[in-house]
Amino acid sequence: MTTPVCTSASSKAATVAHGYPSFSSYVRARGPVLLRTARSLTANPSDAEDLLQTALAKTYVAWERIEDHRALDGYVRRALLNTRTSQWRKRKVDEFCCEELPEPPGLPEPDPAEQQVLRDAMWRAITKLPERQRAMVVLRYYEDLSEAQTAEVLGVSVGTVKSAVSRALGKLREDPELTPVR
Repeated sequence: MTTPVCTSASSKAATVAHGYPSFSSYVRARGPVLLRTARSLTANPSDAEDLLQTALAKTYVAWERIEDHRALDGYVRRALLNTRTSQWRKRKVDEFCCEELPEPPGLPEPDPAEQQVLRDAMWRAITKLPERQRAMVVLRYYEDLSEAQTAEVLGVSVGTVKSAVSRALGKLREDPELTPVR
């Protein structure tokens, strides 16, 4: 049989081996609340669980030094925040300097003939609208006036402009000439 050389080390090892029952009960009781706090610090639920586990491990190591166990929530929250801040500071930056910018190739330029066909189809569809709706659509979308400005020009209420433009856009959506465009 061997005898321990250092009695304080063996008693500490025995304490750690048996654990702290008060720590276990604290984690069982406050775990869900602390997990919600961790989730508020990260976007990913898995990262929040990892963050909480790390903070609880730090709390476990310092369990004997914590004098006021009524303030444990604050201690763990501070550990969560400090751990998250450390993770944020240590994250890798995956940006590298290079001679040319790695921009994606631009969209192909639209064919001017197709654009003209689209404009002609749109104007034909607009001319099919009743005069009042046509005036409101032209003022709102071609002249780029606000609803209030359109209402003022036509001498109607803003609500009338909103409803008439809504009905006009519904008719334009149903126009068979504009169907291939969508």
